Amino acid sequence: MSKSNFHDWPQMAKDLNPAIGELRRSTPGPMQAFSEMGKAALAPGALDTKTKELIALAIGVAVRCGPCITYHASGAQKAGASREEIAEAMGLAVYMGAGPSAMYAAQALEAFDQWNEKAST
Repeated sequence: MSKSNFHDWPQMAKDLNPAIGELRRSTPGPMQAFSEMGKAALAPGALDTKTKELIALAIGVAVRCGPCITYHASGAQKAGASREEIAEAMGLAVYMGAGPSAMYAAQALEAFDQWNEKAST
């Protein structure tokens, strides 16, 4: 269950989707290539998709990308990540990114909680 409401993360994704759609229409070649790269990067291999989503979420925190947080919190939730796994990955993100990453790690945990809540309703 979500413990805070700094952002409405599912709404953030919903609000961003039209702008991302416009970018896809405006630059179809690069965006198609980006989409294909994302699918290939997240495909199971030596690491499963859940682990890859946890890594992507931690990187989103470390580089301070709110939209990355919502999309990868959702991806991690869909891939079966637990709240404990998210929290542990956030510990690594904070270690790598120091204080600013701690602020974004709190947001990532909140985003995961909201996506998890949404999935169970």
